[in-house]
Amino acid sequence: MNRKWFQLWNIGRLRGKLLDILSLGRTMLLLAGGSLVFFMLLGAGGLAGQKLNSSPIPSMRGLAASLSSGFFMELLGMEVPHLPKGEEPSAFSGKNVTSFVFRMLTSVDPGDPKSLLSREVPGLAADDPFLLRLGSGGAKDAPADYHPGTDELAAGDSGGNGKGDETGTEAGSGGTEPAHSDGSDEPDGGETAAPQPEPTIAPDSSGGNGSESIPGSSQDTSIKRILIYHSHPREAYNPLLGVESDNPSSAIPSKNVMLVGSYIAKRLEQRGIGTVHKQEDYATKVPDYNWNFSYKYSRMTVKAVLSANQEMNEMIDIHRDSQRHGKTTAVIDGKSYAQVYFILGHANKDWKKNEAFANKIHQLLEKDYPGVSRGIWGKSSGNGNNGEYNQTLSPNSVLIEVGGIDNSADELKRTADILADAIADVYWSSHDAEKAAAPDAGVGTGK
Repeated sequence: MNRKWFQLWNIGRLRGKLLDILSLGRTMLLLAGGSLVFFMLLGAGGLAGQKLNSSPIPSMRGLAASLSSGFFMELLGMEVPHLPKGEEPSAFSGKNVTSFVFRMLTSVDPGDPKSLLSREVPGLAADDPFLLRLGSGGAKDAPADYHPGTDELAAGDSGGNGKGDETGTEAGSGGTEPAHSDGSDEPDGGETAAPQPEPTIAPDSSGGNGSESIPGSSQDTSIKRILIYHSHPREAYNPLLGVESDNPSSAIPSKNVMLVGSYIAKRLEQRGIGTVHKQEDYATKVPDYNWNFSYKYSRMTVKAVLSANQEMNEMIDIHRDSQRHGKTTAVIDGKSYAQVYFILGHANKDWKKNEAFANKIHQLLEKDYPGVSRGIWGKSSGNGNNGEYNQTLSPNSVLIEVGGIDNSADELKRTADILADAIADVYWSSHDAEKAAAPDAGVGTGK
């Protein structure tokens, strides 16, 4: 009797284990099948999304770009036991992994509550930048726009002359800095402008003081190849105005982004590239001016210049970021540089071509001046932005924000020079036939 019970007990125990194994196997099979279906649907959705929407905003590439290099080093470290480990905290912490997966599946950033609200409140996320390519200058702080109020525009009007001058007519006279028609930098309204710091010309690699010509500047620049312009020309800098403001604005070209454009145009001319620098002050030139139509105004400017210059195919729209000095400045070899953002328009269906152009400039800065570039960002439409930024007019068109509201003339000049050198190197690399007769392509790339 006891033996029979023993046998029955063992058979029942074995049967229970077998059922457990079968149950576990069925669970694993369901998980494997579910995972396979999930990744097939994910892949199909990705292919469909790529065909239906070429916008950079939902790009997984941008999400991957936001990962640190340490993340990928740790991935390799899982397979390579002796790979050196850094002192940085693990990128595979529960917080980081959970945040990444949650954002990937829902497009909501757990660290940014606005990303959840923006899905329900129309227009809240309309102007959110999206990182496409990481810059060594940092990626945590996206470019910041500032919509000027009526008061700022009214105050700026007193400093403008309403004329759309060009640097040196078309930057051909060496990029003379813009001034008023009476030869002064004083506002027309009779008020005395705040004292302006005298820009110090940053030394260049040729050993000069910056005012000397770069070797080869005798190259014929009568054929204009590059356009420098400003959709928001009144974006100014506190040190140039002698004020302390969270949104400095000025119609005086030597105190706003037009000064940066002048530096870049002059440097490009010195590198043997004919350059047009348009300095249209739309607030005083356009009747019933509306800041929200800024890119419509500048688009007319760009199209007019393109129609008059058949050889032109590169356009750079120079802006200024609205963040403070600590977030817009890099120190390299003891010298301060204004940092730059590259901006691409969401509404441009051929944005990848513009991104390729911007990336060439970005990579040159990363190579020679790591820390200056804050990366390449995608942006959609919003207040004052049309999400296209005139970039459909040429694949070699990009918007670049140079410095922030607190950057000095010295910092802006240094960055303008190295940015212009990078633009020139990209230009000459695509014009091999003309390169032999051009100025030394290596000029200005030394620190």
